[in-house]
Amino acid sequence: MEHYKTITELRRSSNMPAPEHPMISMFTCDELKSCTVGNREFTTDFYLIAFKKIKAGHILYGRTKYDHENGSMIFSKPRQVIEISNIELEERGFMLYVHEDFLNGHPLHSEIKKYGFFDYEANEALHLSEREEQIIWDLFTRIQTEHYNNTDEYSRDIMLTHLDSMLKYSQRFYKRQFINRTQLSGTTVSRFNESLASYFGQGNFQERGLPSVKLMADMLKTSPRYLSDLLKQETGKTAIELIHIFLVSEAKNMLHSTDKTVAETAYLLGFENPPYFSRLFKKETGYTPNEYKKRLDFALQGGVA
Repeated sequence: MEHYKTITELRRSSNMPAPEHPMISMFTCDELKSCTVGNREFTTDFYLIAFKKIKAGHILYGRTKYDHENGSMIFSKPRQVIEISNIELEERGFMLYVHEDFLNGHPLHSEIKKYGFFDYEANEALHLSEREEQIIWDLFTRIQTEHYNNTDEYSRDIMLTHLDSMLKYSQRFYKRQFINRTQLSGTTVSRFNESLASYFGQGNFQERGLPSVKLMADMLKTSPRYLSDLLKQETGKTAIELIHIFLVSEAKNMLHSTDKTVAETAYLLGFENPPYFSRLFKKETGYTPNEYKKRLDFALQGGVA
């Protein structure tokens, strides 16, 4: 697999001229023109932000085909596997490369790592309305204008300020997408809980251990970061928080309906370390498993818990 340490290397491999600036590069793909960047899997040391309306070709990010129907933006981060091959566009698009070193010493160096859309390995491009497209194109044009002006001590800060705005708007648009996609997001928590229940019912907790966020994301064919963001939008809780709620709920049922000890209950739920199970149980309920069991027995005998 090819790894490109510089933007110049990538552009050269795509039969493009050297960039005006070694740390940042941008170009537009004119309407219905073929725009191919790499004919194989590759990784880079820079961020990619692109806007496309794709007629033909494919985009792979994290080795999973991107959903790029209609107008969409895609984002990739350094050292993530990506392939953009044989792309034919319905309308004009753009690509913007920013080397990670270009952000050094600037607040965006830390801020850019907070944007979850750089971690969505699976099939979730950002789909834009016409108004949103115009906002993104305006910011791209501002960066482009500054990029091709005579460079001075203000150029980098101005370009990064516009880039920061583009990322903030993208975050806003992604949140809108989460809210509006009721067909997808409205069933995610149900599918998540059904998958957890199935994993538990098949005895996988004992055989394969506790379910991880990555395991759940794989089962639902999405990425861990995107799954947690979507569940957070829908329920106010992340994937790991929902896993913990499920585990404690099953633990309560076992403590109530069986004579299993706390340690046996922990092992049945996939915990290799019973003290960790007890700490999680207390965190979620306010009681240790033994305290909960005693209070439950007392309540069932007519006492007041």
